[in-house]
Amino acid sequence: MLSAIYVEQAVRDHPRTQKIIARYPGVPLIQCEHYGEIFNRSAQNFRLQKKMPALILASKQNRRIMPAPEGYGIGAGQHYYFSHMLNCVYDCRYCFLQGMYRSANYVLFVNYEDFISDIKAMASDETSYLYSGYDCDSLAFEPVTGFAEFFLRQLDGMTNVVIELRTKSTQVRHLLARDPIDNCVVAFSLSPENVIAGLEFKTPSLDKRLEAIIRLQQQGWKVGLRFDPLIWHSNWRQVYGEFFSYVFSKLNVPALHSVSLGAFRLPENFFNNIVKLYPREALFATEYEKNAGMMSYPAVLEQELLQACEVMLLQQVANEQYFPCFEAAV
Repeated sequence: MLSAIYVEQAVRDHPRTQKIIARYPGVPLIQCEHYGEIFNRSAQNFRLQKKMPALILASKQNRRIMPAPEGYGIGAGQHYYFSHMLNCVYDCRYCFLQGMYRSANYVLFVNYEDFISDIKAMASDETSYLYSGYDCDSLAFEPVTGFAEFFLRQLDGMTNVVIELRTKSTQVRHLLARDPIDNCVVAFSLSPENVIAGLEFKTPSLDKRLEAIIRLQQQGWKVGLRFDPLIWHSNWRQVYGEFFSYVFSKLNVPALHSVSLGAFRLPENFFNNIVKLYPREALFATEYEKNAGMMSYPAVLEQELLQACEVMLLQQVANEQYFPCFEAAV
């Protein structure tokens, strides 16, 4: 449920704006000049807003397509990310968004056509990878936004552009209702069930995510698996071993497009902001160390976790399917 819908004047008459407003006839509608007036104001309570956020409909005016962070990639070529939305409908304790933004409200940039124009202008002979799901979940709000439906229709057939839809969601009906396209990878973030229950609030269970993956694979969609972030906890070695065995026993492993591992790391200021939000959260009671402005598990512990999970993973998938988000050990 939304507490209110804010609308920038510039997009008040946009057809996408009108369609979304029509979905929420009883929600207060408030006009604003720029989304930052609402989203960036001081003295906001992130935790309180998260219980009943507002939706802000806006236009993204610049920096729509950005170079991807180092290590964020699934192939040779140019790597970019873009965000049609800021903030996520889920509530994962480790998520960097709650440390980066003052507000838990959702911002939806409705000018999809401008994003597509930028993508087409950026595309070259070298393959460009576009990652969606960095500042939001790509599919969780799809019934409202129609984002994936529009983008896939526009990018279908662009052989020099590959789009990754990163998600924890099971909102795949629109994908199953159409033919798969060759230049799209639907990438699911997966965690053991104890991590999901303890840290990934409001998200679908592991089995629900696997059911969505199975249906997509059966229809011919390219699917990726993202085991990121790996969470250290007591008995982690047994938990992750059983987790990997279970996941790959359910799926068509040779058909998987890509699989990746990543560690739990946050910029120091984001980390400190999140700790203030959750001072009693066990996740942040673990020992951490700072390196180059990033907070992470101590190097020895992190290396042990990553290398052990890498060994487990490579017992299940081929080397060419594996894309580590750290310096590979094997």
